[in-house]
Amino acid sequence: MMSTHDKVTDDTTDFGFERVKKGEKAGRVREVFDSVAARYDVMNDLMSGGMHRLWKRFTIELSAVRPGQTVLDIAGGTGDLAAKFSKLVGADGHVVLADINAAMLSVGRDRLIDKGALSNISVVQADAQYLPFEDNSIDCITIAFGLRNVTDKNKALASMHRVLKPGGRLLVLEFSKPVSPLLSKIYDTYSFSALPAMGKIITDDADSYRYLAESIRKHPDQDTLLNMVEDGGFVDCRYHNMTGGIVAVHRGIKG
Repeated sequence: MMSTHDKVTDDTTDFGFERVKKGEKAGRVREVFDSVAARYDVMNDLMSGGMHRLWKRFTIELSAVRPGQTVLDIAGGTGDLAAKFSKLVGADGHVVLADINAAMLSVGRDRLIDKGALSNISVVQADAQYLPFEDNSIDCITIAFGLRNVTDKNKALASMHRVLKPGGRLLVLEFSKPVSPLLSKIYDTYSFSALPAMGKIITDDADSYRYLAESIRKHPDQDTLLNMVEDGGFVDCRYHNMTGGIVAVHRGIKG
């Protein structure tokens, strides 16, 4: 089942609440992350009250990554997940930090160098829709807060399925739909009022954070995304809500 967000009858797609040409979205998204890259982690802490670290920790636990395995972290940006996976896979394993945005990758590479964590990490600029890796070569793929920015989510899921080894795991951590109407109302008020205001103060860029809030609202809900993961060829698919459904992590296995 295709999401209504991805089911287009022309060559346009969502960019927040706008409709833009499919060929323009990647460039528009790049402009957003070029603007926020240097302060991205600071804003994440402020936006989530530090909760994003717990969400990512739970995702790592679900990944069941073991020493010697190969992990691909897509939209890995500033490298926080890659650094954690680097320790889990050990000297005999390998982690690939991939992001379409050069500015985010530059920040991530510098931080990994500072941590002395590049010995088993490769940094690759790559589009999730066209992953430049061999078929059946990756044990685990994670994409945290990145799928909603991809132009064609179904194409990206198919690309991830292709490069995973049989039995490999996909984990998609993303903002989702709160399960409580009251929480949803509070969250909307926070996202569309407080978030752009904080973006203005911290990065002098309210518009980019307004886009991030809009992109969350346009992203498929939990069950729709679950169907998309299943349609991408994954089996044993399920999701876990966190913080009342504000965030969900979807997990699928390549059969």
